[in-house]
Amino acid sequence: MAKVASKRERILEIAETNILAKGFGATSIEEIIVEAGITKGGFFYHFSDKNALARALLQRYLDNEDALLDEVFKDATAANADPLQALLAGLNTLADLMADLPTGHPGCLVATYCYSERIFDTTVRELNREAVLRWRARFRAMLDRVVARHRPRDAVDLDALADMITTILEGGIVLSKAMAQPDVLPQQIRLLRSYMKLLFGG
Repeated sequence: MAKVASKRERILEIAETNILAKGFGATSIEEIIVEAGITKGGFFYHFSDKNALARALLQRYLDNEDALLDEVFKDATAANADPLQALLAGLNTLADLMADLPTGHPGCLVATYCYSERIFDTTVRELNREAVLRWRARFRAMLDRVVARHRPRDAVDLDALADMITTILEGGIVLSKAMAQPDVLPQQIRLLRSYMKLLFGG
């Protein structure tokens, strides 16, 4: 059973690398099969079609991102009783983690899927939408805790502010890739941290 799971994971790894490099539409099942060293039947044992692969890839990506953010902000919250300081510390740790990636962040499947959404079925498109809403809910919960103790210095919509965090993280990945400068993403996260500090008087 472990061998079957590892083969499925290998297919997902190969597919993600190729999709982030050249897009979903330009990545064929045939090339994934060749690189994975499996038969077409072996591929379809794990994924009924390309949309099933897309769903599995996106869910895996989101689970990994959630696990990373959970760890970063859980540690920051444990070390800081003040929710603002926890947010600032978490953003700082996240920036450090991104700076430690030698070739930069590999890319975001959510963004990649947005640019190719017409080739996906409704289930994949809805999962992508839910991912963004999930990030909004995560960061909104953090901001609610901050606002309970720190009044913002400017009138802000907290949902929009939560979306801004996502926008900077995702946009930083795009900028880093477009400019071939891995340090752009951590710089953007640190600027976001500075803005939060100024907004809430931290």
